[in-house]
Amino acid sequence: MAVPKKKTSKSKTRSRRASAWSISAAPKSRCTHCGAMKLPHRACQSCGYYKGRQVVDV
Repeated sequence: MAVPKKKTSKSKTRSRRASAWSISAAPKSRCTHCGAMKLPHRACQSCGYYKGRQVVDV
């Protein structure tokens, strides 16, 4: 059974994972407060809400 000789570096691993985001469009979801499109697990850029409370002053 093949075993890697060297440990894969963090930059190599992260670079490989990041390429998947650049190939396809980033997934979007709707803001529950204002209904604007936003990236998942991020504060909304139009109203500043995240998980039902305001975290950023807009």
